[in-house]
Amino acid sequence: MLRIIRHIEDVPFEARGAVVALGNFDGVHLGHQAVIGQAAEIARSKKAPLAVLTFEPHPRTFMRPEDPPFRLTPFRIKTRHLQALGVDFVFELAFDAALMGRSAENFVTDILVGGLHIAHVVVGYDFSFGKGRAGNAALLTEFGGRHGFGVTSVAAAKKGDGRAFSSTLVREQLQAGDPKSAAATLGRPWEIEGRVEHGDARGRQLGFPTANIAIGEYLEPKLGVYAIMATLADEPAQSWIKGVANLGRRPTVGGTRVQLETHLFDFADDLYGKHLRVALIDFIRPEMKFNGLDALKAQIAADSDTARRILADYRGPKPGSHPGSHQN
Repeated sequence: MLRIIRHIEDVPFEARGAVVALGNFDGVHLGHQAVIGQAAEIARSKKAPLAVLTFEPHPRTFMRPEDPPFRLTPFRIKTRHLQALGVDFVFELAFDAALMGRSAENFVTDILVGGLHIAHVVVGYDFSFGKGRAGNAALLTEFGGRHGFGVTSVAAAKKGDGRAFSSTLVREQLQAGDPKSAAATLGRPWEIEGRVEHGDARGRQLGFPTANIAIGEYLEPKLGVYAIMATLADEPAQSWIKGVANLGRRPTVGGTRVQLETHLFDFADDLYGKHLRVALIDFIRPEMKFNGLDALKAQIAADSDTARRILADYRGPKPGSHPGSHQN
């Protein structure tokens, strides 16, 4: 069972001497999975714990708070993906002015060595750290030689077209309305998770009841209608249900806030207050304004038929799956 450790002053004995994958890991995409997979192999060879060291809030959020939301995996969701990859411990460092001001050497001596007592650290080819991002894999290797820990730098994992897997690439694909390509980069469909809120019940009146979720700190993908699969987040055994969802502001009824409205096929249970995971499988059409509720109802019916056809033929990666899973 994965354990989260937030204070380097209180690292338990059993978490010391870990092999640590170091990075932000937003999205836990196939490139991240390659780094964590390398760490898992080293951990097995050393009979050591497998750990991930990451930062909250995301450094970009701290340095550019005026930016719109961009997260692919908020921390709670990220830890679920890390657990699926066999990670034993997550060291969560608070990213603040003090951490940003630490020199690369101080980060190594005080945090990696003095706090975590690491045995080995694994980073991606482009990882940087320390004040002014002055540290890189080469400097980390130099420090490892001085302080007695190993360092592995993992080369870029690349798509068939030669482009490296990256969080930036996933964001571009989602904002272009291409969740299938995003799933190929992540190794699984991208999900939005949130608590189901009470809405105005207009979907029920139209014959298509919806579970409504605010997207919060998630990246805003292209607005429109998607074929989706959904499940309850806290169920011990996930059963994925097919459906259709509108991600947008609902211009036909004067809406302003972006939210995800999900209609699940052949499902009638009460979801209010529960956490729902919604995986975007394919993009159907952009959001648009209709001339009245009758036109909107007819379009929802057509969108539902389209989503059923898409999902009947869907042969992509399973929602929630991790092809690079490594059990320690």
